[in-house]
Amino acid sequence: MDWLQALLMGIFQGLTEYLPVSSSGHLALAGALLGVKDPDAIMPFTILVHVATVLSTLVVLWKEIMWLFIGACKHGKDFIPSRYGITKLNDEQNYLLNIIISMIPIGIVGLFFKDFVEEQFHSLLVVGVCLLITALLLSFSYFAKPREKEHISLLDAFIIGIAQACAVLPGLSRSGSTIGMGLILGDKKEKLAQFSFLMVIPPILGEALLNVKDMLEQGMEQAMAGISPMALAIGFIAAFLTGCVACKWMISLVKRGKMIYFAIYCAIVGTATIVWQLCF
Repeated sequence: MDWLQALLMGIFQGLTEYLPVSSSGHLALAGALLGVKDPDAIMPFTILVHVATVLSTLVVLWKEIMWLFIGACKHGKDFIPSRYGITKLNDEQNYLLNIIISMIPIGIVGLFFKDFVEEQFHSLLVVGVCLLITALLLSFSYFAKPREKEHISLLDAFIIGIAQACAVLPGLSRSGSTIGMGLILGDKKEKLAQFSFLMVIPPILGEALLNVKDMLEQGMEQAMAGISPMALAIGFIAAFLTGCVACKWMISLVKRGKMIYFAIYCAIVGTATIVWQLCF
């Protein structure tokens, strides 16, 4: 992978991580179009650009993250009436509990289905089909008009977590699946994008650490034989900067209810990908 390929794929990752069009699917498509087929280059690059987009989340949502950490250290407002004197969770602690609950499904997938998921990244046909599923989910969430709830419940957080776990497949958008599922459940648009972006931070960092562990066991020099440090740095910076822009843009789009345009885009790209794989 040369620096230009790294730059373009970093931009793809940064934009599509937050927009509901599947970053993993677009990275696979971009790699195929740009001729990047070396697995020794793809693995370390994928790890690094995902960490870059997590960093962009931390930068854009730093006020919300500080609110969570500060609030997590406070006592609850009231006491549950019991002889044990257990305190209720405050708003920030409830929010963190929702994030923890949402991580359970993807943790199960990571433990038991990791090899199966990784195999799917070699099939652009799977990418095309999953992009069509993303289009259907976004369309359904756009036309569904459930009664809006004031808070994201623990059950909602778990169901949204299931949507995130399904979205490990390339082409099935993580942000599209989680935000779309939240809209179908009746959660407020103003809160969903923020929750969707915050809930992915622990799984991505956890997966990155596991992949780094595998690379260390393999030997860093051998694991990174297909890509230069300069290309990695360029891809990281490109993913981080475009991620900051896309994160802010996506929050604004969700609030304004503009998800249907991405459904149309995913339908077009998914159909084109399937035709490309079946006919050429």
